[in-house]
Amino acid sequence: MARNREKKPQRPKALPPKGFRDYFGAEVAQRNDMLNAITSVYHRYGFDALESSGVETVEALGKFLPDVDRPNEGVFAWQDEDDTWMALRYDLTAPLARVYAQNRNDLPTPYRRYATGPVWRNEKPGPGRYRQFYQCDADTVGTASMAADAEICSLLSDTLETVGIPRGDYIVRVNNRKVLNGLLETLGLAGEGATVSSDDILRTVDKYDKVGEEGVRQLLTTGRTDASGAEIDGVGLTLEQANIVLKILLSKGANNVETIANLRDAIAGSDEGGKGVDELEEIANLCAAQGYGEDRIVIDPSVVRGLGYYTGPVYEAELTFEILDEKGRKRQFGSVAGGGRYDDLVKRFTGQAVPATGVSIGVDRLLAALREKGRIDAQSKGPVVVTVMDRDRMGDYQAMVSELRNAGIRAEVYLGNPKNFGNQLKYADKRESPVAVIEGGDEKERGVVQIKDLALGARLSAEIETTEEWKAQPAQMEIKRGDLVDEVRKMIARAEGAV
Repeated sequence: MARNREKKPQRPKALPPKGFRDYFGAEVAQRNDMLNAITSVYHRYGFDALESSGVETVEALGKFLPDVDRPNEGVFAWQDEDDTWMALRYDLTAPLARVYAQNRNDLPTPYRRYATGPVWRNEKPGPGRYRQFYQCDADTVGTASMAADAEICSLLSDTLETVGIPRGDYIVRVNNRKVLNGLLETLGLAGEGATVSSDDILRTVDKYDKVGEEGVRQLLTTGRTDASGAEIDGVGLTLEQANIVLKILLSKGANNVETIANLRDAIAGSDEGGKGVDELEEIANLCAAQGYGEDRIVIDPSVVRGLGYYTGPVYEAELTFEILDEKGRKRQFGSVAGGGRYDDLVKRFTGQAVPATGVSIGVDRLLAALREKGRIDAQSKGPVVVTVMDRDRMGDYQAMVSELRNAGIRAEVYLGNPKNFGNQLKYADKRESPVAVIEGGDEKERGVVQIKDLALGARLSAEIETTEEWKAQPAQMEIKRGDLVDEVRKMIARAEGAV
């Protein structure tokens, strides 16, 4: 009779969950540098920092969830011990609405805040598209003035230039949801009794950049077949209605004045649409008064923004330089930031209308853009490594490291097995160390140390096994022990200047 063998417990796979990834030294440092650069602009504009919870109740997030086809499933949600549905935040705007509603009596009006941090979307991941990513937001709550919207546009322009995107490589495009909403009203496609969802129309129009004029026309009417062969249902407008909607999208003229005139003509007869055009004209004039011309900020009727909570002006920052896609084809990099006015979001909590406007920058997208342009050094700057020639003199090596650190130089002592000197050098190479420090017994007696420029010796270090071979290389200096900090600092400066 066969015996039942107990199954050995399976070891977990050392993999992150699908749609997530890990970030190491250089990537984390680059992101932190970018966040510091972005928030320095926000701070200069007078915005205050806010750090809200990474978890909100699903009720607080409300109906404005990212995945409208699967209500409450576009977020990572669970029930707590009181059966309350909780979710990881999907953006930084919905939490702001909750925070403002909760603390409005103690906050100044208007309230200007910025926030940074990760957000989570329970959506299908793809190439370069993850379920966790960083955003960096700036918002003004409590004013209906278009000056707040114009300021957001100028802030966005200044931020892009501060992080390394020069003029000519980006454009901030501005539109107003009231224009399209007014058009839908005149066509009988908004409000009670409408046979077609206005949200469906807006989401379809938002695909203009991806599918073009004819693609939007097909999606607004009977549908289209995408590049993979899948059939996508249309919204159900008549061809005449679709063409009227497209007339708005294609109203962009040679300059802002001409675009405004085209929009007034296209939206004639709609009070709501007319208000939207007036607001766009005011924003354009205010931006121009600040010195932000159409080479940086432009009125563009094709900008819609897909989220349902926008009620007025919407903005999108697009990088205009070309990159190669995975098939080697040229294409523009595309959008790295977006936002708009959302005057009804706080009202969900208070019952009273509270005007608000803001923008969100996709930090990971912006980092990817800078890497594409070669404006970020992909190499990490490792620490100076103090090698260990005599394990009984660890105190001497720790004293060297302490001196370097106190002088503001990143440094560490090799803490592995010091028996094989070659392994110490390989470790320093792997750490991208700029300089290695050596002090054997002979150097100790003579009051000197050896310092080595690893950038010059990196190609040979894998073959080195002895101290003698190491000393025979170029770019090595013998210095007085008391000059350690000054000479290391000079060597690092030379290495950085040669990059």
